[in-house]
Amino acid sequence: MAKKNQVDGEMLKGTLDMMILRTLVGGDAHGHTIAKVIEHTSEDVLEVEQGSLYPALHRLEDRRWVSSYWGTSENNRKAKFYKLTAEGRKQLVREVTRWRQMTRAIGLVMGEEGGAQ
Repeated sequence: MAKKNQVDGEMLKGTLDMMILRTLVGGDAHGHTIAKVIEHTSEDVLEVEQGSLYPALHRLEDRRWVSSYWGTSENNRKAKFYKLTAEGRKQLVREVTRWRQMTRAIGLVMGEEGGAQ
């Protein structure tokens, strides 16, 4: 199995924020589920640590891109669930557009024909 790369302070905060917003497009989720979805979707390359995830979720709440509420997790425990807001959806579109521009530009600099896809 490929070595996991921890998503932490070394990774741009905006990248983690964007991945969290993208994950919540699929529906409300609690922190553990968000981390596992990112891990699974990245084919187990990325690992989101709690020390990075929860500050990011609080940051997204402060910006009103996500809201939260208390509910019951799949293992019958009290958990805080996060929900993508309308403003969060708009921000995700902006972030994805910026991400695609950046990855294309970096691809061009790295000599990839037409930039990264």
